[in-house]
Amino acid sequence: MAWELLPDRPFYTQLLEHLQVRIMTGVYAAGQRLPSVRDLAEEASVNVNTMQRALTELEQAGLVNTQRTAGRFITGDQGRIDALRTDLAALQARGYLQGMARLGFAPQEALAFLARQAHQNEGAK
Repeated sequence: MAWELLPDRPFYTQLLEHLQVRIMTGVYAAGQRLPSVRDLAEEASVNVNTMQRALTELEQAGLVNTQRTAGRFITGDQGRIDALRTDLAALQARGYLQGMARLGFAPQEALAFLARQAHQNEGAK
C-alpha cells in the first residue's frame, strides 16, 4: 500500500500519523512484530533515518517496544491504543468545530449539521 506523503509537512510527522492509524485500525495488531525499519522505509519510499525518527516517537509514546534482538513490537496494552484513538478523535472533533465556527456555526448547529450529513451518507449506501 502506497504512503501518500505531502511536501507541506515534515515526512516523519506524516509517517508517525500513518503508523498510528495502522496501529489503531489493527493493521498492526497489539503485540505484533513490526516490519524492519528498512522494510518500512522502502514501503513508504523514505530515508531509513526518517522512518527511524517516526518509530522513535512511537516508542516514546509507549506504542512500540524494542526487544533487543527480536525487533520492534506493537504494545500489548490495548488501553494505550484506545487512548491514542480517543486523543486523535478529539483532535479531529476540535478541528471540525473550529472550522465550522469560522463559517459562523455555533457548536450545536455544527453537530446538527454533522448528524444530517451522517444520516444522508447512510442513506446513500
